[in-house]
Amino acid sequence: MNILIKQAKREDCQVILDLIKGLATYEKMLDEVTASVPLLEKELFDELNANVLLAYTQEKPVGFALYFYNFSTFKGKKGLYLEDLFIKKEYRSRGIGKELFNSLIDIAKTNNCGRVEWVCLNWNKPAIDFYKSKKATPLGDWITFRLDESNF
Repeated sequence: MNILIKQAKREDCQVILDLIKGLATYEKMLDEVTASVPLLEKELFDELNANVLLAYTQEKPVGFALYFYNFSTFKGKKGLYLEDLFIKKEYRSRGIGKELFNSLIDIAKTNNCGRVEWVCLNWNKPAIDFYKSKKATPLGDWITFRLDESNF
Protein backbone atom coordinates (compact mmCIF):
# COMPACT_ATOMS: atom_id res chain seq x y z
CA MET A 1 0.00 0.00 0.00
CA ASN A 2 1.32 3.42 -0.97
CA ILE A 3 1.16 5.79 2.02
CA LEU A 4 1.86 9.50 1.75
CA ILE A 5 2.36 11.63 4.87
CA LYS A 6 2.30 15.39 4.35
CA GLN A 7 2.05 18.58 6.38
CA ALA A 8 -1.46 19.97 6.18
CA LYS A 9 -2.14 23.27 4.42
CA ARG A 10 -4.87 25.83 4.92
CA GLU A 11 -6.96 24.29 2.15
CA ASP A 12 -6.99 20.99 4.10
CA CYS A 13 -9.06 22.36 7.00
CA GLN A 14 -12.29 20.65 5.91
CA VAL A 15 -10.43 17.34 5.66
CA ILE A 16 -8.92 17.94 9.11
CA LEU A 17 -12.35 18.72 10.57
CA ASP A 18 -13.84 15.59 9.01
CA LEU A 19 -11.05 13.48 10.54
CA ILE A 20 -11.51 15.19 13.93
CA LYS A 21 -15.18 14.24 13.78
CA GLY A 22 -14.19 10.67 12.88
CA LEU A 23 -11.93 10.54 15.94
CA ALA A 24 -14.65 12.03 18.13
CA THR A 25 -17.13 9.44 16.89
CA TYR A 26 -14.65 6.64 17.68
CA GLU A 27 -14.12 8.07 21.18
CA LYS A 28 -17.89 8.53 21.67
CA MET A 29 -17.41 12.30 22.06
CA LEU A 30 -18.84 13.75 18.84
CA ASP A 31 -21.14 16.05 20.82
CA GLU A 32 -18.03 17.78 22.24
CA VAL A 33 -16.65 18.90 18.86
CA THR A 34 -16.99 22.66 18.47
CA ALA A 35 -14.18 23.09 15.94
CA SER A 36 -15.04 24.60 12.57
CA VAL A 37 -13.15 25.22 9.35
CA PRO A 38 -12.72 28.97 10.08
CA LEU A 39 -11.53 28.22 13.62
CA LEU A 40 -9.01 25.63 12.37
CA GLU A 41 -7.77 28.06 9.72
CA LYS A 42 -7.22 30.72 12.39
CA GLU A 43 -5.63 28.48 15.02
CA LEU A 44 -3.50 26.30 12.73
CA PHE A 45 -2.50 28.66 9.93
CA ASP A 46 -2.86 32.23 11.19
CA GLU A 47 -1.79 31.81 14.80
CA LEU A 48 0.34 28.67 14.24
CA ASN A 49 -0.81 27.04 17.50
CA ALA A 50 -0.47 23.46 16.25
CA ASN A 51 0.60 21.38 13.27
CA VAL A 52 -1.17 18.62 11.41
CA LEU A 53 0.18 15.71 9.43
CA LEU A 54 -2.23 14.08 7.01
CA ALA A 55 -1.98 10.47 5.87
CA TYR A 56 -3.10 9.61 2.35
CA THR A 57 -3.45 6.37 0.50
CA GLN A 58 -4.69 6.14 -3.07
CA GLU A 59 -4.97 9.96 -2.93
CA LYS A 60 -7.62 9.73 -0.15
CA PRO A 61 -7.10 11.31 3.27
CA VAL A 62 -7.31 8.43 5.74
CA GLY A 63 -5.75 9.75 8.94
CA PHE A 64 -4.12 12.61 10.79
CA ALA A 65 -1.86 13.53 13.65
CA LEU A 66 -2.16 16.92 15.37
CA TYR A 67 0.81 18.05 17.43
CA PHE A 68 2.40 21.09 19.01
CA TYR A 69 5.49 21.92 21.03
CA ASN A 70 5.69 22.24 24.78
CA PHE A 71 8.68 22.74 27.06
CA SER A 72 10.22 20.44 29.64
CA THR A 73 11.80 22.22 32.58
CA PHE A 74 13.58 19.01 33.55
CA LYS A 75 15.03 18.42 30.07
CA GLY A 76 15.63 22.12 29.50
CA LYS A 77 14.30 21.92 25.97
CA LYS A 78 11.15 21.62 23.97
CA GLY A 79 9.12 18.50 23.51
CA LEU A 80 6.56 17.39 20.97
CA TYR A 81 3.05 16.85 22.29
CA LEU A 82 0.83 14.58 20.22
CA GLU A 83 -2.75 15.75 20.76
CA ASP A 84 -4.44 13.28 18.42
CA LEU A 85 -3.57 10.46 16.07
CA PHE A 86 -6.43 8.88 14.14
CA ILE A 87 -6.83 6.48 11.22
CA LYS A 88 -10.21 5.79 9.64
CA LYS A 89 -11.52 2.39 10.70
CA GLU A 90 -11.39 0.81 7.24
CA TYR A 91 -7.69 1.73 6.89
CA ARG A 92 -6.40 0.51 10.26
CA SER A 93 -3.85 -2.30 10.57
CA ARG A 94 -2.21 -1.34 7.28
CA GLY A 95 0.82 0.48 8.69
CA ILE A 96 -0.62 3.98 8.27
CA GLY A 97 -0.60 4.78 11.99
CA LYS A 98 2.97 3.51 12.19
CA GLU A 99 3.98 5.83 9.31
CA LEU A 100 2.30 8.81 10.98
CA PHE A 101 3.91 8.02 14.33
CA ASN A 102 7.35 7.53 12.75
CA SER A 103 6.94 10.86 10.95
CA LEU A 104 6.28 12.52 14.30
CA ILE A 105 9.38 10.92 15.79
CA ASP A 106 11.41 12.21 12.83
CA ILE A 107 10.01 15.71 13.42
CA ALA A 108 10.92 15.47 17.11
CA LYS A 109 14.48 14.39 16.25
CA THR A 110 14.90 17.11 13.61
CA ASN A 111 13.71 19.74 16.10
CA ASN A 112 15.93 18.47 18.95
CA CYS A 113 12.98 17.62 21.19
CA GLY A 114 13.72 16.07 24.56
CA ARG A 115 10.64 13.88 24.48
CA VAL A 116 7.33 13.08 22.82
CA GLU A 117 4.25 12.81 25.01
CA TRP A 118 0.54 12.09 24.59
CA VAL A 119 -2.43 10.63 26.42
CA CYS A 120 -4.47 7.61 25.41
CA LEU A 121 -7.88 6.48 26.57
CA ASN A 122 -7.47 3.55 28.95
CA TRP A 123 -9.99 1.42 27.00
CA ASN A 124 -8.20 1.84 23.65
CA LYS A 125 -6.28 -1.44 23.78
CA PRO A 126 -5.15 -1.39 20.12
CA ALA A 127 -3.58 2.04 20.61
CA ILE A 128 -2.01 1.09 23.94
CA ASP A 129 -0.51 -2.07 22.42
CA PHE A 130 0.81 -0.06 19.47
CA TYR A 131 2.44 2.58 21.70
CA LYS A 132 4.00 -0.07 23.92
CA SER A 133 5.40 -1.76 20.80
CA LYS A 134 7.16 1.54 20.06
CA LYS A 135 8.77 1.36 23.54
CA ALA A 136 6.56 4.11 24.97
CA THR A 137 6.15 4.05 28.74
CA PRO A 138 2.79 4.62 30.42
CA LEU A 139 3.13 7.18 33.22
CA GLY A 140 1.12 5.44 35.92
CA ASP A 141 2.01 7.93 38.63
CA TRP A 142 0.47 10.87 36.78
CA ILE A 143 -3.15 11.97 36.71
CA THR A 144 -4.38 14.01 33.76
CA PHE A 145 -6.35 17.08 34.78
CA ARG A 146 -8.42 19.37 32.57
CA LEU A 147 -9.93 22.79 33.18
CA ASP A 148 -12.46 23.66 30.47
CA GLU A 149 -12.80 27.25 29.29
CA SER A 150 -16.28 27.42 30.82
CA ASN A 151 -14.55 27.25 34.22
CA PHE A 152 -11.86 29.88 33.67
